[in-house]
Amino acid sequence: MSENTTPIRRVIGVEEPPDRESRMTTEQMTGLTGPASTPSVAVKPLVLPAPQRGEDLHVRICAPITGTDLPIVLFAHGFGSNLDGYAPLVDHWASHGFVVIQATHLDSKRLEIAADDPRKPQMWRYRVQDMRRILDGLEALEASVPGLAGRVDRSRIVAAGHSFGGQTAGILVGLRVKDPQTGIAEDLSDRRVMASIQLATAGKGGDDLTPFAHENFPWLRDPDFSHITAPGLVVAGDKDDLPLSTRGPAWTTDPYTLSRSNKSLLTVYGGEHFLGGISGYAVAETTDENPGRVALVQHVTLAFLRHVTEIDDTDWKTAQSVLADTHPLGRLESK
Repeated sequence: MSENTTPIRRVIGVEEPPDRESRMTTEQMTGLTGPASTPSVAVKPLVLPAPQRGEDLHVRICAPITGTDLPIVLFAHGFGSNLDGYAPLVDHWASHGFVVIQATHLDSKRLEIAADDPRKPQMWRYRVQDMRRILDGLEALEASVPGLAGRVDRSRIVAAGHSFGGQTAGILVGLRVKDPQTGIAEDLSDRRVMASIQLATAGKGGDDLTPFAHENFPWLRDPDFSHITAPGLVVAGDKDDLPLSTRGPAWTTDPYTLSRSNKSLLTVYGGEHFLGGISGYAVAETTDENPGRVALVQHVTLAFLRHVTEIDDTDWKTAQSVLADTHPLGRLESK
């Protein structure tokens, strides 16, 4: 294993809220305001034994240092990433009242799974099992974060993810993926998850896939979005032209257009696959670095989280109004 598997090893850092000047700049960029931030604490790696997986599951938790009845965001990283990614989103959500839980999935470059590893065709399934393992182990995970036990509301859990992680989040709320080995599309949803956020996530399979995608990502061949009934927010960049689909950027809007009602779609203008830089601060993989786009995604996702977990609807209603027509950064629509 390429990660330390000591039963519990904790690295703790307190993250201060941004100063007033940076907060005002973000609000000026988006035209959206939100609640004040508070310090958060990050603990990693927390290790959950997973003998059937072949690698113990490493988990990171980021949570506000104050507050009670805190909802949970279960976040799945994109293909090849790890539990340390997506700080612009994770920090933002945690500093505004959410417990954010991340894991390093088997497809992570950190684990260096061999190309001929027999687990490869089932990477999508192992990800869902990782999420279930976290949900099953919430009590122990909470107890491993100093001061967090007793402050979490396990009845309010939202699954979120970027790219491959968006599919993982979707499966937890009803997306059906046809197993490339058995040809069966099982219902792997989890009733503990109340809603989803899917960022730059794959759309239809079949003829919409490129030969490269069909060969290398068999779990994309025939997804079925029609069973997703939970509330959801889909975020898509209108310049996200992936080598996985023949349809261009519109492909990543399918999780919205092909699913049932009670969904919303945020279209990020000029956004490529990393939506301005959500995967990390100044990371090399970002091809469209833009603080305004990141701020937009931060604000709208937080507003949706507060709305769907019934904390406060104000920011969500404001976002729907401000982003209805001519905002320079994007458009928000719902059905």
